Amino acid sequence: MRIYTRTGDLGETGLFGGERVFKDDLRVTAYGEVDELNAALGIAIALQSDSEIDALLLTIQHDLFTLGSDLATPEDGDLQKGRVSIQRVPPEMATRLETEIDRYEATLPPLTRFVLPGGTPLSAHLHFARTVCRRAERACVSLARNEAEAGHPSLNPNAVRYLNRLSDLLFVLARAANARQGVSDIHWNP
Repeated sequence: MRIYTRTGDLGETGLFGGERVFKDDLRVTAYGEVDELNAALGIAIALQSDSEIDALLLTIQHDLFTLGSDLATPEDGDLQKGRVSIQRVPPEMATRLETEIDRYEATLPPLTRFVLPGGTPLSAHLHFARTVCRRAERACVSLARNEAEAGHPSLNPNAVRYLNRLSDLLFVLARAANARQGVSDIHWNP
């Protein structure tokens, strides 16, 4: 199988199920943002700074691949194409993130001030991933609103919920990465 297909040379791409859309379609933008988030997490893992956080991030990378395929498949789309099947993001994926947020937050001092991104390299990368996550969330909200206004909502609502929880988890993990290395949060001083 070749990596290039030439089918996108005129600015179109295929959604799962075969529908062709332009590459600047809101759906393509949404799953593209999720792909960028996945790459940002890969950079954080590559630092090999904290094996426990790395293992959690790897699980999240798998989740994000599921999320991306969900976004690439309209709600009314066929979930099976040959031997490939698409899974929808279930509510349990966000619930699992809430459990991790609570677990890591219990190890941190209470948050009393705004925190600036930075500290250890892992913390800085996790803060960056958090901002990419928020952008992916906004892209999904734009897609959902656009489709609802067009009269055919086709976005799995668990997609936005998952990204919303994930950005919170990435913030907590960034603080935890600093704390585990003995680095204090960098507080905003207005």
